Amino acid sequence: MMELYLLVKWAHILSSTVLFGFGAGTAWYFWNAHLSRDPATIATVGRMVVRADWIFTGTSGVAQPATGFWLVGMLGYPLDAPWLVLTYLLYLLAFACWVPVVWLQIRATRLAERAERDGTPLGRDYERTMRAWFILGWPAFLGLTGVFYLMVAKPQLW
Repeated sequence: MMELYLLVKWAHILSSTVLFGFGAGTAWYFWNAHLSRDPATIATVGRMVVRADWIFTGTSGVAQPATGFWLVGMLGYPLDAPWLVLTYLLYLLAFACWVPVVWLQIRATRLAERAERDGTPLGRDYERTMRAWFILGWPAFLGLTGVFYLMVAKPQLW
């Protein structure tokens, strides 16, 4: 039993690292590509970021709740423990932000590709898209940071 627990715990920690690391990493590279104001750079980095988000962030985003619920069951925590309820809410917040963020990355990448192809500057649609992307990234980042704290501290909340 202990070996299975350690395997599931390892998978949970690894997937949380991938989820948070790729989320922060892809955001960093996409934001810096945006700051370059170069449509070719934005388009190239954007394609890589979207691919990485689907492959790494998406799969680890599924592994997290799967292994998390498995651990909760193995350790006998009640599913309605306050720290777990807050964890669910913060995770759902992060997910609710991530879905439109990926769509916005795809849109910004396509707008950059069009600007590159047409030899035109990035337009208002691109700026609005990136503003929304930036704004939505913060609650996702802070939500996952809160989840990390709750997983480690398991505080008595109410």
